Amino acid sequence: MRLGYGLNVEQQQKLIMTPELRQAITILQLSSLELSMYIEQQLEENPLLELREEDAERDQELVESLEGQKVEGERAGEQYDLDWEEYFQDSSDLGLPRVEKDPEPPATSYENFLSQAPTLMEHLLFQLHLSKGVPGSEIIGEYLIGNIDEHGYLRTTVEEVAAALEVDVPAVEETLKLIQTFDPPGVGARTLQECLLIQVEQLGIKDPLLEKIIRDHLMDLGRGRYNRLAQQYNVSVQEVQRVADIIKTLDPKPGRNFSSANDVRYVVPDVVVQKVEGDYVILVNDVSLPRITINSTYRSVLNQRDSCDSQTRRFVESKLNAAAWLIRSIEQRRLTLYKVASCLVELQRDFLDHGVKYLKPLNLKQVAELVGLHESTVSRATSNKYIQTPQGVFEMKFFFSSGVNNDAGTMTSAESIKKMLEEMVASEDPKAPLNDQQIAEIFRQRGIRISRRTVAKYRDELGIPPIRQRKRY
Repeated sequence: MRLGYGLNVEQQQKLIMTPELRQAITILQLSSLELSMYIEQQLEENPLLELREEDAERDQELVESLEGQKVEGERAGEQYDLDWEEYFQDSSDLGLPRVEKDPEPPATSYENFLSQAPTLMEHLLFQLHLSKGVPGSEIIGEYLIGNIDEHGYLRTTVEEVAAALEVDVPAVEETLKLIQTFDPPGVGARTLQECLLIQVEQLGIKDPLLEKIIRDHLMDLGRGRYNRLAQQYNVSVQEVQRVADIIKTLDPKPGRNFSSANDVRYVVPDVVVQKVEGDYVILVNDVSLPRITINSTYRSVLNQRDSCDSQTRRFVESKLNAAAWLIRSIEQRRLTLYKVASCLVELQRDFLDHGVKYLKPLNLKQVAELVGLHESTVSRATSNKYIQTPQGVFEMKFFFSSGVNNDAGTMTSAESIKKMLEEMVASEDPKAPLNDQQIAEIFRQRGIRISRRTVAKYRDELGIPPIRQRKRY
């Protein structure tokens, strides 16, 4: 078999993901806070990027203006015998800061500092160090507190603590009882039952039925088996209902109200929608983003052909292209966000005016066709983004809701149905609550045809308990 060589020309279409395109896609998906951190990172990596000083020209004009005033003042001093230094001691009429000869540094105002809320561990250690326990209990207490999770439960046994610290088990038990008297009530418990019983004791409630149900029948109580418990303890159903009402006031996770390192305390909206004179104004919230520009010193290197070697020129060119692409990608993100937000405001105007009940069904394809973008671009533009509206702050994905056909030939959004479901349950008779089939029938009377299973699904998503748990006796 003979081997031969040949040349063949073939045309193919391929989608190539360049680093620049990948960066643009990444920037589009970032929230405002994430984009701010990303820009800070790029400022460190790319020497051609620098923070833009928007007030530089204005400051220079102010300096030149003040220098001009100084020259005019010197000329006027030749004609008038004035003490200019004394005159300028009171310069409030000129809009200039008052100058003092020997200014004293302002006292530090500690009200200007923000203090972070203490964590659960810090709160417990503070109480431990103030308490008067037996000698050696502080070391045991610190070890125990270190093994209490973010919900307030002890995640080790007293035997393990005693073995680790080489102390007696009774000493650990005594220290644990001390910790269980600390705030928040119920902290340091090993089980849910113990947590609730500690809170009952601290509230000063003496109720044998309450204690028995907490110890042995929390599961039955949670499933609404009030009749069974009433028969078992030979009491009325109303008495079991009273016990259930007390238990509902207790906190099953006493430590959750304290801060932790992973807490998310607030959301910064990426888009702000405000109503001005009857119309809605859309603002892309990029105030917190660092303003970047290209360093003119490095850029001038490219204009001077003999000032650097070819390797330096290639480096500067690559960094210049990266900087220009970054600035372009950030601006494109802003324009895309504005387009999508404007479309959402136009389509969901009834929601902005009247609330969640008037939210219309919407999908990515509808918005993409209206703004002239691909569905994936709209999806990335709304991912991890929040929008502030007169109705509150929502994820932008919130506006893309599925819908159900109604008798009027239009669609009703799932969020609107959930809102109506909440209102039905809130207004029902507690002694005769509505079951899922009855709720579905009410929706059908309103022209919205949904099944009992759909009602149960929406009810679970809203955290609404089933009928037997909502019933009052």
